[in-house]
Amino acid sequence: MLYHPDKHRDPELKSQAERLFNLVHQAYEVLSDPHTRAIYDIYGKRGLEMEGWEVVERRRTPAEIREEFERLQREREERRLQQRTNPKGTISVGIDATDLFDRYEEEYEDVSGSGFPQIEINKMHISQSIEAPLTATDTAILSGSLSTQNGNGGGSINFALRRVTSAKGWGELEFGAGDLQGPLFGLKLFRNLTPRCFVTTNCALQFSSRGIRPGLTTVLARNLDKNTVGYLQWRWGIQSAMNTSIVRDTKTSHFTVALQLGIPHSFALISYQHKFQDDDQTRVKGSLKAGFFGTVVEYGAERKISRHSVLGAAVSIGVPQGVSLKVKLNRASQTYFFPIHLTDQLLPSAVFYATVGPLVVYFAMHRLIIKPYLRAQKEKELEKQRESTATDILQKKQEAEAAVRLMQESVRRIIEAEESRMGLIIVNAWYGKFVNDKSKKSEKVKVIDVTVPLQCLVKDSKLILTEASKAGLPGFYDPCVGEEKNLKVLYQFRGVLHQVMALDSEALRIPKQSHRIDTDG
Repeated sequence: MLYHPDKHRDPELKSQAERLFNLVHQAYEVLSDPHTRAIYDIYGKRGLEMEGWEVVERRRTPAEIREEFERLQREREERRLQQRTNPKGTISVGIDATDLFDRYEEEYEDVSGSGFPQIEINKMHISQSIEAPLTATDTAILSGSLSTQNGNGGGSINFALRRVTSAKGWGELEFGAGDLQGPLFGLKLFRNLTPRCFVTTNCALQFSSRGIRPGLTTVLARNLDKNTVGYLQWRWGIQSAMNTSIVRDTKTSHFTVALQLGIPHSFALISYQHKFQDDDQTRVKGSLKAGFFGTVVEYGAERKISRHSVLGAAVSIGVPQGVSLKVKLNRASQTYFFPIHLTDQLLPSAVFYATVGPLVVYFAMHRLIIKPYLRAQKEKELEKQRESTATDILQKKQEAEAAVRLMQESVRRIIEAEESRMGLIIVNAWYGKFVNDKSKKSEKVKVIDVTVPLQCLVKDSKLILTEASKAGLPGFYDPCVGEEKNLKVLYQFRGVLHQVMALDSEALRIPKQSHRIDTDG
């Protein structure tokens, strides 16, 4: 009714009303036809523009159309599955830096080249795996690894075929070979026993020059409560052991306690990790592990440095292992691990530098490299997004301005009705990006005046907005694509001023007593 051309005599307003009325008419044609409505409900406006809908029989019911499109969607998902390899990799580089703290005695200092500490790489490990989905239930996995330590090395390659047998379990066959060990045959089974309990069994036969070495590992797990899982593990054959552990993982913490009896390692472990609820997902962790091999205390932290990257560092102090610094970088599905052995003794200087050094380096890199890089990337993405949507935003802006002009007469009548009963009057309303005390100096206000569109939505002295972006409302458009937006409203109700600031996707209902402006002061 608002956009109907016959309601506007001015030629310019009439032309604008015709354009907007056609958009409303198109929407009505789509939503009033069960055939096109079913397509729109599934795929939105983009689905209506796709080719091929003409071959779909119009006598089909919306339910049949939905089933047909869901089938096509499953086929597309299967094609995507065929193309996905889900690569995972690990690169570990062991560094021997003991010469920094454990130097030779003075009589050896005249040896050539002894003036500088000798830091060397003494071990490396590289592993990689890829997945090749064969069907919706079968997946082939190919993995390989290479290792070297103190000049000696070896490698292995493994092939596994995994099949999901049901919603409760799956099985996996594994074949492997390496230059240090002979062929390997394995079978792994997973099964949900109850909704809160599952079991995993792994059987393996390792062929070597010493004969066939069998191995069996069984893990039984049970959910003790919503956030706690208990594990019982029994391992027989290679490095036989029994292990029990309890893991509790909540939104703010991760706690583990474990006890193992076995050959050659028996130990008790307790570990705690605190998760900070910040944008960088910072985590601080500490653990104590004691057994026949000695005692190890480890503490560290990890922090998200970009969308796909997490950087972590930990200090390990043990007897008789000494002091080590472990640096780890997770980048998407790749892991880079750098264990740096500092000293075989418990030297306070090694502990101090292992703790303080990474912190100083991180904060320096974060301030000088990481932060500027992320800021530049964000600006680049925003600029790219603005360029790609510039034409569309310009069209939306023109439509919003035209809608506002067409609303003037209706808004005048609404205001007269609301004033007669001292109802809801929108004094001022702004939508977009606001600047506050915490904003940077370079940031600018990017808002549009939406007083008229909001007043047009007032009915019976009430204004109700649902949980959706306000940019889609009549008379609105997005003034700052990709940035956080708010709606600020100054309104009058019962002759008293009220004010409210709402997030873009936040539901809003006015008037409210809590919005009242206190003028006592």
